[in-house]
Amino acid sequence: MTVQVIKGGLLTTVQDMGRHGHQASGMPVAGAMDTFSLQAANLLVGNDPGAAALEITLVGPQLRFLSTAVIAVTGGDLSPAVDGNPLPMWENVLIEAGSLLTFGAPRSGCRAYLAVAGGWAVEPVMGSRSTYVKGQIGGYQGRALKAGDTLLHYRGKDFNQIGYRIMQAEWVPRYKTDVSVRAIVGPQADFFSSVMRERFFSADFCISPLSDRMGYRLEGPSIQSVMEKEMISDATALGAVQVPPDGQPILLMADRQTTGGYPKIATVITADIPLLAQAQAGHQVRFVPCTLGEARAALRQQAEVLRSRIIARRLSPPEVS
Repeated sequence: MTVQVIKGGLLTTVQDMGRHGHQASGMPVAGAMDTFSLQAANLLVGNDPGAAALEITLVGPQLRFLSTAVIAVTGGDLSPAVDGNPLPMWENVLIEAGSLLTFGAPRSGCRAYLAVAGGWAVEPVMGSRSTYVKGQIGGYQGRALKAGDTLLHYRGKDFNQIGYRIMQAEWVPRYKTDVSVRAIVGPQADFFSSVMRERFFSADFCISPLSDRMGYRLEGPSIQSVMEKEMISDATALGAVQVPPDGQPILLMADRQTTGGYPKIATVITADIPLLAQAQAGHQVRFVPCTLGEARAALRQQAEVLRSRIIARRLSPPEVS
């Protein structure tokens, strides 16, 4: 089942839930920035929730489907359209052979996820189909898509087998230009005075243009450590907030390095990472204190939404004339 890439877009890569179990060897996890949207897109087309999908950043691709397929687009609204007609998001859609899928101006968020029934047919590397561009591994030839590429996908269930599926409207995320995310205290929180910790959790930070899938550089009030000596490098985690000597925090994301030597004042909870993934340069971020118990509860709720908030029903048989 073939899809031709007419235009690759700004940064369109194959991603899944990430390359876990290899950080001890220095291999970053990578994977989707917004795992909630990736899982939702896959569930809408009848795939395993962690199957590979396309992550589309800000400026989307143009894709020609050479065979009929069931697709779903979730995440940021990048004005998807099929043959010039707006494509509804957060539901599955039957796309006919020869159709052209395009994207336009971003309306909200900055990353969309395109899943196809059956999943994208790229070879796994270290147990994952995710693209790690800096390492040139995984996904489609270890890189972003470009014009002239040919994507293959497995033959999945047809539309009647899957049934019409749509995310209940009240659970579709609403992306804003000012984002509040919950965070627990970091492993080196004691490197900072109570004044600095209070400053961190009360300030508004702006996402710098010098941000990417590896991490977001934040601009705001200076957060200074009270420690005179440098710490020994240790492991990093998704959502960890490092503070380098200049006092401007760095928020680690999907392509983060496996170790770091800057003290970590806080860690954004897993359930709120998808909101950060949809923020872009110039947007505001505020951190809200959170307990470990609250973080676990939020993640359980998110899992429950994915499990039970997608409507599935059979299409009515066509009328006989």
